[in-house]
Amino acid sequence: MRRTYPMLALALAAGVAAPQLIAKPAKLKGHPAAEAQTLDLAKQLIALRSVQGPDNKTPQALGVIKGALLAAGWQDSAVEITPFRDTAYMIATWPGSDPSLKPLVISGHMDVVEAKPEDWQRDPFTPVVENGYLFGRGASDMKFDAALATSSLIELRRAGYKPKRTIILQFSGDEETTMASSRVIAQRLRHAELVINIDGGGGTLDEASGKPLYWTWQGAEKTYDDYQLEVTNAGGHSSAPRPENAIVQLAQAVEKVGAYHFQPELSPLTKAYFEKAAAFEKDPRLAAAMRDFAANPNDAEAAATLRSSPAYVGKIGTTCVTTMITGGHAQNALPQRATANVNCRVFPGHSREEIRQQLVQVIGMPMIKVTATSGEDSIAAPASPMRPDFIGAAEKAMHLINPGLAVFPSQASGASDSMWYRALGVPSYGASPTFSKDSEDFAHGLNERVPLSNIAPGITYYLSLFTDLSAR
Repeated sequence: MRRTYPMLALALAAGVAAPQLIAKPAKLKGHPAAEAQTLDLAKQLIALRSVQGPDNKTPQALGVIKGALLAAGWQDSAVEITPFRDTAYMIATWPGSDPSLKPLVISGHMDVVEAKPEDWQRDPFTPVVENGYLFGRGASDMKFDAALATSSLIELRRAGYKPKRTIILQFSGDEETTMASSRVIAQRLRHAELVINIDGGGGTLDEASGKPLYWTWQGAEKTYDDYQLEVTNAGGHSSAPRPENAIVQLAQAVEKVGAYHFQPELSPLTKAYFEKAAAFEKDPRLAAAMRDFAANPNDAEAAATLRSSPAYVGKIGTTCVTTMITGGHAQNALPQRATANVNCRVFPGHSREEIRQQLVQVIGMPMIKVTATSGEDSIAAPASPMRPDFIGAAEKAMHLINPGLAVFPSQASGASDSMWYRALGVPSYGASPTFSKDSEDFAHGLNERVPLSNIAPGITYYLSLFTDLSAR
């Protein structure tokens, strides 16, 4: 997953300031060793094709991280790489001075989405530095962030820092596919105090100036669920059509799903998001709808306006859309079976069965069988609480590098490893310090890249955040 547009703290829930570009902060202390190591590690990781399937290099990529940690003073026994199916996962422990405190977990993943070299302008698995950017598969999702967080922890240790609370750095090996290792890790670390997911949140740069506009942290995400619609009948010869046609019946059901709008919803997190993000929406009509919806989620006009925008339709409630259809068995025969896949992104607080029952009711056709098909690849999870300790530490760290920058939360529409922790009652927050322009967000796509200008401020941010959350 890559950054979405996160959620706001209680302290920010007051008025909405007019958007403005933030002045350059006072010169911060540099960390040249950590900065150089970040770029070096990121290049090494991108060069390893950590993709599901044959010749998956995830174990070797994790070995690069382990080698860096061992060289910095971690004990071999404290950095565990566990083979898992065709991949692997890593759990590295930095013991704190007070074993009675629950650990701080820093979470990420080392696998990436497949990339075909013939489609790219540059080979996706050959890291390229060009015009201030690092190009390659995983540059933004999320090998750069993995390198940045790892180098920051090493810098803390190099400086002599001794955490009071144990710090655990973990990388899953299949977040982009089955998320099975992610689930295993969360079960093993279910005793954690909180999780910083470095694969969520992030900052937005102004398209014209390239300066930071705002930064968001992620405290919730919608649940990914697939449902199969199926209709069967006896079929027969196509020269003798009959009213009961499986494809026609399925088409009627799909049309009903497409026309249906789930009840708009608002949570404390999304309310804060709409209140603050409205200040950065350039379309006055959408900005007004965002404010109106935050004030009253039953405002039908505001909901309709937001629903008309691809940027906001997924933020106001559950969405379900038909993504695949199959049907029939011969060109000259009446179809005996037709199926459709309906993909839903479910607002937190609703179970898989609840949505299935709602689809059954919406369709209202007894011959259509509706089956939940997602299995164990996804799980419903509540929003993380808006904890003052996390919010305060995150705002402090971000304002060290961007004084006065607007900071607010949001809810992700995609899935991340955070859901496994949240489902177990462990708060997880997407809190990457990486900034990019919306027009240059190529995660999962062609010519993926990340601005190298993120390195120095990102290290300062992580040094502050990790220290504040592990010192007590």
